[in-house]
Amino acid sequence: MDQARAGEFDAFVAARWSALLHLARLLTGGDRHRAEDLVQESLVKLWFVWPRIADEAPEAYVRTVLVRAAARSARRRWWGERPVEQVPEAPVAGDVSAAVAERSRLEVALARLPAKQRAAVVLRYYQDLSERQVAEVLGCPLGTARSHAARGVARLRELLADVIEPVG
Repeated sequence: MDQARAGEFDAFVAARWSALLHLARLLTGGDRHRAEDLVQESLVKLWFVWPRIADEAPEAYVRTVLVRAAARSARRRWWGERPVEQVPEAPVAGDVSAAVAERSRLEVALARLPAKQRAAVVLRYYQDLSERQVAEVLGCPLGTARSHAARGVARLRELLADVIEPVG
């Protein structure tokens, strides 16, 4: 690859790294280390095809590679303990804003979805892709992508629903 193309690739990575990492975190259920690995793996694959697709749709390509890698990774994943950087502390009232708490709650709920449903929900509602684009990225028929998204949203509603006890 010539220097100009390599510079374009570097600029693309610098501009899109944080967005790709955030997408990967959502796809991996919040596991930052797995997300970084997936983004790096996807960018390596993009590097090899960069001369062909640099002028077309590199973000769509890397997003597709990322989603498929996350799905493969989820199938191999060990469901036991997961290491964390710090031991969680008990939350202090008034210490955390409602928005941060709600976002954390949503990420936990997303992590409990099956990989395909999680990918469909994230691509459809976070990345704001059309149903057809979601189907293309997931490599499945349009109806299947719709089904994954609908079932994922329904399950998220169940997981996020507050149980309200009737009074009286």
